[in-house]
Amino acid sequence: MKLYQVDAFTSSLFAGNPAAVVPLESWPEDALLQNIAMENNLSETAFLVPDDTGYTLRWFTPSVEVDLCGHATLAAAWVVFNALGFPGERIRFNTASGALYVDRSGQTLSLDFPARPAHPVSHREPFEQALGIPLKGVLQARDTLVVLDNAEQVRNFQPDFAAIAKLDTFAIMVTAPGDDCDFVSRFFAPAKGVPEDPVTGSAHCTLVPYWAERLNKTTLHARQLSARGGELHCTLKGDRVTLSGQARCFLKGDILL
Repeated sequence: MKLYQVDAFTSSLFAGNPAAVVPLESWPEDALLQNIAMENNLSETAFLVPDDTGYTLRWFTPSVEVDLCGHATLAAAWVVFNALGFPGERIRFNTASGALYVDRSGQTLSLDFPARPAHPVSHREPFEQALGIPLKGVLQARDTLVVLDNAEQVRNFQPDFAAIAKLDTFAIMVTAPGDDCDFVSRFFAPAKGVPEDPVTGSAHCTLVPYWAERLNKTTLHARQLSARGGELHCTLKGDRVTLSGQARCFLKGDILL
């Protein structure tokens, strides 16, 4: 099997979010896919198989298969366009979250993803106790959206991974207005094998609808304030979110089984 490691949502190596991408001719047993993802030990490994309309795409953390992943989709698109010789400017990926499209314009790749708006929750206490800071708001979609006052709070937040892992949610994302962008965020999913994700496309399916309503604008510039850092240009289009960024390939290799 061929393997590519691609830094997504960045124009520079050693930044953004690294994802492994493994193109396949057919699907092996799920246990093998999970073992490969565990061995890669990145937040996501993407596997893709050609089908009648494009590619079937699946994503695995080191411990579980997930239903949506943005940065690994961007990485998979980079591999299809640049390593597999795809001739067009739009790829269709068939996934557990439906058909996802990636468009190429020069070096920029744009993901067409479903919006996942969050709704306020009535009980903040478990989240305040786990995070250990005052919260301005708590909303729930697949992930829990936690609103803080300012970007400095997001940047300086010190997560208790054990406490976060015990919460009844897939993941926690903390967010606030940005200093040099519209909004900032960080993303934590320790119970799913991802203590902190460097740049999280799927989180922005929830962050973008929230900030679009709050800021009364549909085109947004976002930064994820992880150690590696990431930048996304986002647009809300009804019930869809467009996430645009670049990618750089760090590694090409072979998996030996």
